Amino acid sequence: MIVRLAAEFGFGRMWFQRLAEAAVGPDRMGVKLEVFRMVLYLTFPVAMFWVSNQADYFEEYVVQRKREIFPPEREDQRQELEDFKERMRKQREERLLRTAQQ
Repeated sequence: MIVRLAAEFGFGRMWFQRLAEAAVGPDRMGVKLEVFRMVLYLTFPVAMFWVSNQADYFEEYVVQRKREIFPPEREDQRQELEDFKERMRKQREERLLRTAQQ
């Protein structure tokens, strides 16, 4: 059927047959090329996975980037946050006391 389709579109039968032989013939480069491509397709993702999961790579890029985005807290920031929480707690208690007294 494929040969018939190729003949209908103007391709010669001999040309199509040679193309098919070159792609699948054991004495041609077709099989070797396919094996090479398969090895390349499998090696690249495995290699990238291996490289990206190295501890040094992780420490250098991921952890440092996280520290840049979320810097460690300073003591004065922590104290300001605690003071703010305490003020909010007192305001809420006062508001509850006022509503309970009314």
